[in-house]
Amino acid sequence: MNTVQRIAKNMTVLFLARIVSMLFGFFYLMYTARYLGPANYGILAFALALNGIFGVITNFGLDPLTVREVARNKSLARKYLTNGLVLKLLFGALTFLIVLTVVVLLGYPEITRKVVYIITLSTIVGGLNSLFNDIYQAFERMEFMSIGQILQSALSLVFAIIAIKLGLNVVYFAMIYLSVNLIVLGYHVVVATWKFLRPKIEVDLNFWRSVVREAWPFALTSVLVSVYYWIDSVMLSYMKGNEVVGWYNAAYRLILVTLIVPQIYSVSIFPRLSRYSASKKFTFDYLSRNSLRYMLILSVPIAILITILSNDIVLLIYGEEYYPSSLALKVLVWTIVFAYLNSMLYHILSAMRYQRIISKISAVGTFINLILNLLLIPAYSFLGAGIATVITEFSITLGMGVFIKKINGNAVITAKELLGTVMAGFLSFLVFFAIVWKTLLKIHENLFFKILISILLFSLCYFIFLLIFKIIDKEDVKLVKRIFS
Repeated sequence: MNTVQRIAKNMTVLFLARIVSMLFGFFYLMYTARYLGPANYGILAFALALNGIFGVITNFGLDPLTVREVARNKSLARKYLTNGLVLKLLFGALTFLIVLTVVVLLGYPEITRKVVYIITLSTIVGGLNSLFNDIYQAFERMEFMSIGQILQSALSLVFAIIAIKLGLNVVYFAMIYLSVNLIVLGYHVVVATWKFLRPKIEVDLNFWRSVVREAWPFALTSVLVSVYYWIDSVMLSYMKGNEVVGWYNAAYRLILVTLIVPQIYSVSIFPRLSRYSASKKFTFDYLSRNSLRYMLILSVPIAILITILSNDIVLLIYGEEYYPSSLALKVLVWTIVFAYLNSMLYHILSAMRYQRIISKISAVGTFINLILNLLLIPAYSFLGAGIATVITEFSITLGMGVFIKKINGNAVITAKELLGTVMAGFLSFLVFFAIVWKTLLKIHENLFFKILISILLFSLCYFIFLLIFKIIDKEDVKLVKRIFS
């Protein structure tokens, strides 16, 4: 199986799994948000956001390091898994102490503290699960990762339905996260023992020192990225209350769902980038540039469509109680374009061992995000938080893109490709909005029909303009044929 087919196979497995998981997750999100209401859902969202910030301490950069090193040398799998489990438990204990201190000092009520503690324990178990996924990814056996994802989302939905039927409160919804992660951990132990190696506990202090020394830039980057992803929800909770957090996170969760595409692609291609970065420069440059180009081509129409359909999407999924979320969605959706590019830029730099550069750029982005949130949230509430997030993502994209362009200009997209894709999206918007949205769909009352037809018609317009501007060429057609051959 050649490189393109191997990447395509892994992407297909992950994509199908994510589609199934996303379907379960969609109903879980809809049922949970509607049942709990904005205020109680805001408590759960705050707990998840707080763990989004401090939970990265549990992983301490071990995940990308494990994938990179085991992909290069499969014999290291046992060493990274057995020692990594102990390291993650130790860092997890530190995470719990930090989170406990924060919620006590901030004076949150008892029910919020309970939810936070349970979610934190779930995050620690999730960190152990991710280590097994690292091994699957390094061996390019994505099917085992995919089954785990489906199991997690399916169990979450089942337990949520049971909790709703029993009329349970938000604390029990937090327990769902912990229970599901424990069950998935059992699945990983069985699979690893069956197909790879028997998980066990090992303490090799010399190995620990070398791993921590190599992993800390990844860890620092993860902390910084998590801060600018989640600090807005924490600040909104403290400044504006749980209901505002519920509205904001209802929109934010929809944005996170759209990020499955770059996540799947990056996971599939990172082992190959890691191998080719040192030995096959032409192949590395080819994969990097085209990956960035495809991320741009995919992200632009998604951002435009969600902007147009934001009101209908929120009403369909959450109901009128969450209508303010549509305003947040209109702003947050533009993070998609930069987040798609950032996902690939991050992995390109990681494959080339420039993790320290990523940390520096992320530090600048986090500083920008904190300042903007402090300035904008008091005046503009969740809209200010959304604006701060978009500007932060743009600054990260600019920083990493400029650095890669400087050291290896062949690995990034050209100005012509960038402008051509943006123009195709803009012209598609004009045609669609003028001809379709203002006539056929404006008068139709079925929200699902409006959304479905809008996606199909806009995608057709966009594809035509991509061909006109020659953003899609014969090489792309050949690539598709190779994937499915």
